[in-house]
Amino acid sequence: MADVTNELTTPGSGRGLLGVYSNRFLLKLLVRKEIKVRYRGSVLGLLWSYVKPLMQFMIYFVALGIFLNLQKETPNYAIYLFSGIVLVNFFTETLGNATRSIVDNRDLIRKIYLPRELFPVATVWVSAAHFLPQVVILVAASLLVGWQPSAYQLLAAVAAFIVVAILAMGLGLLFGAVNVYFRDSENIVDMILMVVTWASPVLYVWTMARDALGSWFFIYQANPMTVAVEIFHWAFWHPTLSTEQLGMVELPPNLIAFWLPVSLLVSLAVLFIGQLVFRRLAVHFAQEL
Repeated sequence: MADVTNELTTPGSGRGLLGVYSNRFLLKLLVRKEIKVRYRGSVLGLLWSYVKPLMQFMIYFVALGIFLNLQKETPNYAIYLFSGIVLVNFFTETLGNATRSIVDNRDLIRKIYLPRELFPVATVWVSAAHFLPQVVILVAASLLVGWQPSAYQLLAAVAAFIVVAILAMGLGLLFGAVNVYFRDSENIVDMILMVVTWASPVLYVWTMARDALGSWFFIYQANPMTVAVEIFHWAFWHPTLSTEQLGMVELPPNLIAFWLPVSLLVSLAVLFIGQLVFRRLAVHFAQEL
């Protein structure tokens, strides 16, 4: 009889994110399940992916663009605002759901073994499915005001999205694992999600942060979300401006050549730490749940 002892592994251990790639079919099933469960009994269903960001945009635009008159100093402020909102919404949805993903799937985790990373990773794909309709709206609105991006700008926008996805996945793995042992993690994440919209130039222009922070601005700029939002502005908002309007705005220096690689390295470091902590804690998930 063949010796199979070498194929046995410690319960709860695995290959990390590589195990997710080996179980792509299970990942697809989890993504479908999450989407179906989320909209079960809903009248609008996936249309909520359009309604929620539009309502959020209207609130910010009225409060900041009209009441505080930011649209006067920022040409095409509506495009500027929405291009930041769609990216931040993707990050906040991913991180919030990834933090709860292990606890929410406790019944499945107790019954069978499968790579635990599948659950946080599935939330990234679900959030991406909600992100796509928002980008369609953004592109349509940008085209109405003369959007003519270059291929370089579009590639930079894709790179920015990847940076945010990596960052959200890393933080999701970290807080998703810790949340199994300490449910206070959900409250910590909720506070992070409240801050993230204001910690990046979504509602205001980046020069306001530069002028206010002075020599500390590099810390603000090292935030991957800040860089990603600025790149989205450059890719979607900047090409809608006229020649005269271009003279009124200022882009962050070395945005693509320096800050994009820095943000990618920071996000990869967060992903590495998140995966390391997740693998250490995942061994006892079934018992703790």
